[in-house]
Amino acid sequence: MSQSELNINPWVVMAAFLALIGPFALDFHMHYPDEMYYSDAALKMLQNGDYLTTYLGSGELRFKKPILSYWAVLAGYQIFGITPLASRFFFWLAGAATIGLAYAAAKVALNDKKIAGLTALIVASHPILIFSATRSIPDILLAMTMTMAGVGFAGYFRYGNQAPKKFSWLIYLGLALAFEVKGLPAVALGGLGFLFLLFNPWQRIKITKLINIPAILLSLVLACFWFVAMYQIHGSDYLDSFLYDQVGTRVGSRVGLIFSNGLIATLLMVVVFIPWFLFGFKGLKGTFKNLSKEEKATLGFIAIWVIGILGMSALTSKFYERYLLPVIPMAAIGLAWILIKNGFLKNLKGQKWALGFFLILNLIILIFGLYLNSNLGGSLFIWAQMGTALVALIYLSQLFIQGKKLPKAIAYSILLLFFGASISTYQISLPEQGQQAKEFVKSENVSTNDKIGFIGNLHVSSKIRIGLGKEYSFIDLPRFEFREAIPDYNRLIVEDRYLDSADFSGFDKKKLSTNWNSRAIPELLMNVSNPEFQEILEENGKVYYFLQRIN
Repeated sequence: MSQSELNINPWVVMAAFLALIGPFALDFHMHYPDEMYYSDAALKMLQNGDYLTTYLGSGELRFKKPILSYWAVLAGYQIFGITPLASRFFFWLAGAATIGLAYAAAKVALNDKKIAGLTALIVASHPILIFSATRSIPDILLAMTMTMAGVGFAGYFRYGNQAPKKFSWLIYLGLALAFEVKGLPAVALGGLGFLFLLFNPWQRIKITKLINIPAILLSLVLACFWFVAMYQIHGSDYLDSFLYDQVGTRVGSRVGLIFSNGLIATLLMVVVFIPWFLFGFKGLKGTFKNLSKEEKATLGFIAIWVIGILGMSALTSKFYERYLLPVIPMAAIGLAWILIKNGFLKNLKGQKWALGFFLILNLIILIFGLYLNSNLGGSLFIWAQMGTALVALIYLSQLFIQGKKLPKAIAYSILLLFFGASISTYQISLPEQGQQAKEFVKSENVSTNDKIGFIGNLHVSSKIRIGLGKEYSFIDLPRFEFREAIPDYNRLIVEDRYLDSADFSGFDKKKLSTNWNSRAIPELLMNVSNPEFQEILEENGKVYYFLQRIN
């Protein structure tokens, strides 16, 4: 195969993606704060037998997001039991599915396997997609379902008014599922897509060709059934909460804030495509001059979607990088088209520079992981993972030397960074508080009869809740009024910094868990080779205690 060719099997890319980011999904190497809303609610569903109503860890109702993300966690719990991996399993798969759907959309829209293959590599190595696929939050599900709709839109650009019915099914079902994931963003992007099909000057679609009654009816049922059920069960209160989250707390009103968010979103939309976008500048003007009619329609649609998400991001009261995720797979198609058309595959020197940079970065991360685990003691699994990372690094280095399969090697070297980083976070993050709580209640024969109150960081509470499982009634006490609630509990789990905030003299105290304190990480890293490291960790770490009422 010459370097100017690019034969990519999307299934291989998807498998590599799952394998290399897998360690971050297996356990809480990194626990994103918003995960607690979905993992806590799914656990409450198992305990209550109510699979429609969503609750916080405190037992309060929460209606801010539709049901599909909660069900993704719930399905993992039902299949694998209550574990960190189970809570993230279907989000992990959704990340891989998004890669495959992006490949399909590119192939359908532009009828070019090289563009489709490069699209898959760009999406697989995208840092926002990687992070989102290892967290149980809605954004990766939204990206997957919107990309599913994107395949449908691509079919109309490819076939025009003769597009087969399957593409309208993909649009309607993709948007319906996206609405059940995140709500109004799916409506906004879907509306932009339909308007573009009807009114773009290059490939206009007749409205009659977009009407597919069975698909529309089924999609309406999928999109609306949870909202109807919640109205029947809880009345209009749930709708007020949902709309306040979707509109009230999301939309900024100050001009300066809107401009700032828009600028940050625009810069991030470009920067997060490193290193791929760096190859796109050469001959860019000439590339756009050679647009065909079909390419104009496809790239115009991508531009509209990107502008739409940037506009919505600008209007938020607080911008998060994950807000860009729904259109990143489609944006990757446009970037892949630019790269293929301007001769990226022949730019061996530039590709080798990019690959060389990531190989050096991988080597540094691997050496750091070796240093930590040599001093702190790594498990057999971690040493096997380190050996795997080393073999992969040697293989990619051979491709660098030979100048072969460089686009693949670049994408895989980016994914390998996350695989290697988990070797270090294993020592910093694990065993997390949930694992330690699970071992504690087992060793202490803690009965499931009494409810357990929690006082401390709610993100930690979520991890402990997963560790304890559905057998224990584990409830977050009010952040500021927890003192008034203490008399109602015979058992408590308390963060160390709260021990002096209330009278716990009537309780017997035992240490439940000790973990690295994020504020003390630099000091702890400097002392990993110190023989007294455990004492230093005890002094500087974050400690949780199990309190049981005496008598």
